[in-house]
Amino acid sequence: MFLRLILLFTLVPLSLSAQGYRGLSEPPLNKSLLELPAILDSDIVLVYSGFVINYNTQYLIPNWVAYELTAEEVEGKIPRAKGFSMDLDFSRRQATREDYSHSGWDKGHMAPAADMKWSLGAMNESFYLTNVCPQNHELNGKDWHILEKIIRDWALKYGTLWIVCGPYIYSNKYGAIGENKVMVPDGFFKAILRFDGSNYQSIAFVFENDSKNQPLQNAVVSVNDVEALIGYDLFVNLDNHFEEDIESQANFGDWF
Repeated sequence: MFLRLILLFTLVPLSLSAQGYRGLSEPPLNKSLLELPAILDSDIVLVYSGFVINYNTQYLIPNWVAYELTAEEVEGKIPRAKGFSMDLDFSRRQATREDYSHSGWDKGHMAPAADMKWSLGAMNESFYLTNVCPQNHELNGKDWHILEKIIRDWALKYGTLWIVCGPYIYSNKYGAIGENKVMVPDGFFKAILRFDGSNYQSIAFVFENDSKNQPLQNAVVSVNDVEALIGYDLFVNLDNHFEEDIESQANFGDWF
């Protein structure tokens, strides 16, 4: 289904502006950071306590959000933050709470709050509006939420996961919201990588941004499929000799 969408629609290019890397003196391309996609010099990269965001100051949503999730982090006890806010340390354009007010769209976390329970700072930062997108309420509360819970179960099972997630836009059928024109995505992706001690395995999911039921097994795609959809090279720090084989996988049953 989603491969058909890739063929039928022309992707809307994501406009990027030069910004540099907040929190780092150089691009975060350390080989241990397996969650990171390829990063261009023109990308606006925000480095937070628990995740990294490639932020789009035209659309006012992330291009992608990447983070590592461990079993120890899943078992954190920090309570959920109480509300969303702007990132006051980020001086460029970003969405405001007023943009979302009465819009009919949820403030959908990309890096989930429940994955940030290991740190008060990470929890609070997950509620920055740089980490959210306009998301259908039913999707946010059901299928997307179910996937987030399953990923935490996988982190407990496998020890460490590397995750990239974010929106995709192909037709912009939902337009934008608020005075600042926050882009409403056509859908969302989530790509996951794990290491079992000898081999890497990957899986990805794509959801449309609407209220219909989208069972996880029907949303499964490969990382390669996601890359074709969003135009970014994911898990770029994998060894090039194995990257193609790993990113072509789409076997839901292998993760249970």
